[in-house]
Amino acid sequence: MFKRILLCTFLGMCASFGGGVAVWCLPRLEMRAAAQTSSSDSATAPAGDPIKLSDRFESVARRAAPAVVYVEATKPARPSGTKTAPLEESGSGVLVRFAAQEHAFVLTNNHVISQAAAEQITINLSDGRLFHPSRVWADPESDVALLRLEAGELPTVPLGDSDSVRVGQWVLAVGSPFGLNQTVTHGIISARERGQVSLGNTIRIKDFLQTDAAINPGSSGGPLLNMNGEVIGINTAIASHSGSNSGVAFSIPVNLVKRVAAQLLEKGSVSRGYLGMQLAQSFEPADALKLGLDRVQGAWVEAVYQGTPAATAGLQANDVVLQVDERTIRNENQLINFISTLTPGQKIRMQVWRDRKVVALEAEVGDWSRGQSRLRP
Repeated sequence: MFKRILLCTFLGMCASFGGGVAVWCLPRLEMRAAAQTSSSDSATAPAGDPIKLSDRFESVARRAAPAVVYVEATKPARPSGTKTAPLEESGSGVLVRFAAQEHAFVLTNNHVISQAAAEQITINLSDGRLFHPSRVWADPESDVALLRLEAGELPTVPLGDSDSVRVGQWVLAVGSPFGLNQTVTHGIISARERGQVSLGNTIRIKDFLQTDAAINPGSSGGPLLNMNGEVIGINTAIASHSGSNSGVAFSIPVNLVKRVAAQLLEKGSVSRGYLGMQLAQSFEPADALKLGLDRVQGAWVEAVYQGTPAATAGLQANDVVLQVDERTIRNENQLINFISTLTPGQKIRMQVWRDRKVVALEAEVGDWSRGQSRLRP
């Protein structure tokens, strides 16, 4: 009997001790398991919290929208059947400030306001105020226009750095598609340095950011914004068979806009370099192989204009410009854009593909504004 009591007591003590150990260990085991689960979940969870991303979109739109304007322009009359009627154009714009400038400016596209006098341009602010610009600057070749507003207490949006933009980054577009003011759409940066885009005859400098943010007629001139609420581009064109959004839109990089704006405000016009040759808009693999190249690279020369820097340098038809100084040339649009940024009178060295070998040439960059009259093949 005594042995039986002793055995029961021993078993009870074991059960009590075991329960105590379990009570002490279980929370710690659960905490460790929870930590492991959390770590595993974080490795497989989406990178962004949809709610946080939505809040970020809302924050950027709320801060930027007051500075986005609706622009209306009445242009000179054009013949229409038996009558002549003034052309009404509308688009978008964004209020910004430039260093050392007292007043705010509306950034927009030249094609929105071209040929319209300042008094025929009306700027509609988000709070209902209406203004005519006190002065207008425009650069048709880049499709950039500046409209100065002499008024206080104007909301503005900061300018960002388009060189730091990466493909895949989220962006917001704000504008007035079809006259629907303060419309916000979102998307990503689809590509950079797009130049093979057919636009108006005056637009020669083409170096666009491509986005799938919905942009439609009336959005021209509106801002493309990054997730810090900075302007990284000015929306200017869409690729569409119907004339409406098809997920392919183009924006002028803001760094190009800043360079153009600085010269417009300082000198009233933009100084650009040129060489004086006609480049092939299409350079296919079959063309490259026929010329003896192993890849499609460079700018293919179709014709050289007489009396130009290109002619003086010895460039010839069927040359392929492969390199200028230390810069490798990918295509004709990149060459045009790069030469246009150079100072007239600057000397450059070129590597040119000719007769299946590389030829070195030197050229002096000409002044585009003075040299256009010479452009005769």
